[in-house]
Amino acid sequence: MEWYKLISLGTLAICLGSCIFHFIRLIQLGKPIDYSVQAGDTTKAVIYSLTGAMSPAKKESAYLHLPTYTAGILYHLGTFLAILLFFTIIAGASYSGILKLIIVLFLSVTTISGLIILIKRLVSPALKSLSNPDDYISNALVTLFQAFTVLVLTYPSFEWAYYVAVSLLLLYLPLGKLKHAIYFFAARYHLGYFLGYRGTWPPVKQNTRFSYDQRE
Repeated sequence: MEWYKLISLGTLAICLGSCIFHFIRLIQLGKPIDYSVQAGDTTKAVIYSLTGAMSPAKKESAYLHLPTYTAGILYHLGTFLAILLFFTIIAGASYSGILKLIIVLFLSVTTISGLIILIKRLVSPALKSLSNPDDYISNALVTLFQAFTVLVLTYPSFEWAYYVAVSLLLLYLPLGKLKHAIYFFAARYHLGYFLGYRGTWPPVKQNTRFSYDQRE
């Protein structure tokens, strides 16, 4: 096996080991503790946290910036696809014809989406004030990962560059914000549990014809 494939497998083992460590640590921490009197259904709230609460209509940062939100969704879908392709490519799978064309076109769009998001972070004063080096590095590595996936599918002779890009991403994933791939679900669970415990989530549908007299 070529050296760059061996390196990618080694970095994959390091990445998986680190992610498993973070996951076990999360399990050991257990549920959030709330000493107040329970006022709602935590199960329904957790389900809402992972479903309805994720709707862009429920998130001000999303519905006020729909183009960026859409680019972000595409970017994440491209990342999931590129990760799946990595496992198939290193296993020896090859793609051709219409399937290859669809994958290349889709990943080209998602790569451009990631680049647009990176550029917006670089030029927007508001985003720059909230950003740190980790934000730029994470975005750049994932965007390069998708770009090199397109490259290796189009020009197989560049597979060494593809595996180097994969290795860099895998090494950095457990160190920076990219490890939200693990913490995302725990964060949504804790948020839903807390707001469900307090009786805030899921929100109760209000009657639009509700009047002050009805409250009495």
